[in-house]
Amino acid sequence: MFRTALRNVLAHKARLLMTLLAVMLGVAFVSGTLVFTDTLGNAFRNQSAKSYDNVAVAVTTRADQRDGRTPGITAATLKKIQGLAGVDTATGRVSGFAGVADPDGKLIGNGWSNTGGNYSPGRNGKDSAYTFVDGKGPDAADRIALDQETAKKGEYHVGDRVRVATNGPVKEYTLAGVFTTEDGAVNAGGSLVLFDTPVAQRLYLRPGEFKDVNVSAAAGASAEKLLADVEPLLPKDAEARTGKALADEQAKQIESGLSNLNRMLLGFAGVALFVGVFLIANTFTMLVAQRTKELALLRAVGASRRQVKRSVLLEAAVVGVIASVVGFALGLGLASGLRSAMGLFGGKIPAGPLIISPTAVIAAFGVGVLITVLAAWLPARRAAKIPPVAAMSSVHATATVKSLVLRNSIGAVLTLLGAAAIVAGAAQSGSTGQAVIAAGAFLALIGVIVLIPLLSRPVIALVRPLLRRLFGVSGKLAAQNAVRNPRRTGATASALAIGLTLVTGISVLGVTLGQAVDRMTTDNIRADYMVSMASRDSLDETALSALEKADGVSAVSPQQATSVRVGDRFHAASAVTPGQVQKVFTLTTVSGSIDSLAGGDIAVAEKTAKSNGWKTGDTLRVKFDDDKKGELRVGAVFKENEFLSPVLISKKVADQHEARAHISEVWLKMDGGATKANEKSLVNALGDNPGMSVMDRQDIRDMFGGSVNLAMNIMYGLLAMALIIAVLGVVNTLAMSVFERQQEIGMLRAIGLDRRKVKRMIRLEAVVISLFGAVVGVVLGMFLGWAIGQTVASSIPDYALVVPWDRIAVFLVLAGAVGVLAALWPARSAAKLNMLTAIKTE
Repeated sequence: MFRTALRNVLAHKARLLMTLLAVMLGVAFVSGTLVFTDTLGNAFRNQSAKSYDNVAVAVTTRADQRDGRTPGITAATLKKIQGLAGVDTATGRVSGFAGVADPDGKLIGNGWSNTGGNYSPGRNGKDSAYTFVDGKGPDAADRIALDQETAKKGEYHVGDRVRVATNGPVKEYTLAGVFTTEDGAVNAGGSLVLFDTPVAQRLYLRPGEFKDVNVSAAAGASAEKLLADVEPLLPKDAEARTGKALADEQAKQIESGLSNLNRMLLGFAGVALFVGVFLIANTFTMLVAQRTKELALLRAVGASRRQVKRSVLLEAAVVGVIASVVGFALGLGLASGLRSAMGLFGGKIPAGPLIISPTAVIAAFGVGVLITVLAAWLPARRAAKIPPVAAMSSVHATATVKSLVLRNSIGAVLTLLGAAAIVAGAAQSGSTGQAVIAAGAFLALIGVIVLIPLLSRPVIALVRPLLRRLFGVSGKLAAQNAVRNPRRTGATASALAIGLTLVTGISVLGVTLGQAVDRMTTDNIRADYMVSMASRDSLDETALSALEKADGVSAVSPQQATSVRVGDRFHAASAVTPGQVQKVFTLTTVSGSIDSLAGGDIAVAEKTAKSNGWKTGDTLRVKFDDDKKGELRVGAVFKENEFLSPVLISKKVADQHEARAHISEVWLKMDGGATKANEKSLVNALGDNPGMSVMDRQDIRDMFGGSVNLAMNIMYGLLAMALIIAVLGVVNTLAMSVFERQQEIGMLRAIGLDRRKVKRMIRLEAVVISLFGAVVGVVLGMFLGWAIGQTVASSIPDYALVVPWDRIAVFLVLAGAVGVLAALWPARSAAKLNMLTAIKTE
């Protein structure tokens, strides 16, 4: 039977091609994901370990320039650490934001990974964290050093003057040297600027203080012993750990982050494989139907039902093995391609080999073979049940009324249970509701797949008159052929339905959230521009002063983050400019007046006032950030604004209690609105600072809505594999259908149906099947999009479901186009059949 199985695979290799492709693509997705994440994890773990190679003990503090109460490591403490027995070197570090412009004046990097730090040479005159490839480290206040990649992007050479943006005004420095480093921010595509230590301390902390200290051990010294000696010397809130412990912790964080990526990619690979199951099952079902005489002959000469079943499963296993081998090789190429693609998009991955783990190999081959064999199990079972006499007389076994009733009953129950779970999940909020919806969606999808053969007849019957009227006999035959075998049509349509369900659900949810964000921006903002740091760090007071004096500014107010404590509860507050804040934000008062901020009062958002029992005129006893106590009167209650904290306070009042203001944004209203001239005026006022972004309303919409669009595009891309396999399923079904209907097609040709009409018949059949699957998927997808949206509606102001009819129309048109393209080869094959040869075909 094994030889028989191999012979059958070779005999039907053309008909098994699409199955091979489907399994191959699924295996490539799985193996590529595992190899890619293993490679990434290994590269980042090695880099992390390397960065702590010479660190025996690492000291970290929570010292912050804005908070003078949390101490850093003083020079005196650092000297004590350096004097401990077993210490080779102890290096103090400070760091913060520093950005460098490219030749066009734009920031090199993405803001959050643009870092500045101090160069701290040891006794040998070198800093072991950096290897200089040109020049030397900064040794004066007006000198800096740049990492090699940043110097290359900016076209900077040693001796050039470089404009560097920090949280304050832009300053020019002379480039003293260019270096390489294992710094994680640099390897993530960011930049690193090294300053002389006193300069870095003034920029990022306080003169004479360090935020962190790295201690290296002398030969033979124990890291644990050094840790015990260092800890008593440290200030409160400082933490000391061994370098190995930090490296291990980073390795775990990397593992955790990549495991999330791994699960997401494997989830989409699972969808692709699930879609492939229908293609495989359809293929073997049709092969078994076409080989009934052959299988009957095997039964007649003594083969048992078990042997026949085993023969079909062996064929599936052989196909699975071949597809797994090719798919695994493609997966290696995919992993290598993804790694290169990350580099093209600015994500720098540390050097290292592709990691092919035993898990990746076992998973790839296990998935490929197992999926193929499982998908072929039902066709194999049906093959084993064919009585030899019935098969020899070419009487194909048809589904009994009992089996159809049982199938439809099970499908109806699963669909109803799934729909009920989805509705129940929609009534809940957050992750709990989403988990219930996910379970319900799975049940509903399985139920609809089981019911699709039943649904195909009435749904396709609706379009039959239209096909007959528009395309004549070709349209009539296409509609009849599409429902001739409902199970086959259902299995083919199911593959498309699954993909379109997910794509439509993502679209409904994404467009709804995108428009909610857009409304939030439009309804809450009156300002023409928002200015912020590219790093999302705080702006310097000098930036606010410069913007207030800029030409064309009619109103300006900072959004300065602060807080007040009332009783035992902290309340986030926004320090703003009285009289100006109303001009840059939409503030609808419920009671009182926002103008009362000018007199030292506060304004409170309606929900916060209600939950705390506050009302206009109440006097609150508060504690400020500097622990000083005072009283503040509630001067107004206003409706929530998503861009402001629930408590508004005058900037003048807040500044009295803060060592350094944390200005996250500055909002501006301009004479004449948002124009190129006004934007240029603001850029000039900021000294053409590459570290600061000037955004108009559209930029703000794009910033908040961009993450939604990016997530949608990523998901569309990941679902593309499932849709490709679904298309292969349509091609496969039509090709095999043409093969088994050769005699019928020959008869149609003989009685006058020309080649053009034969082609049209096959194409229309493909379009009908594709659109049927697409319609089922779109309806399910809209239902799921609505349900998931309900779980987040409470956290999004003015949430309203939006059905993207334009996108849905595009999906349906594409589904029709898929049908036409899928039918090209089968239709051409059908039209080329010799009618006499086809009529004689058994």
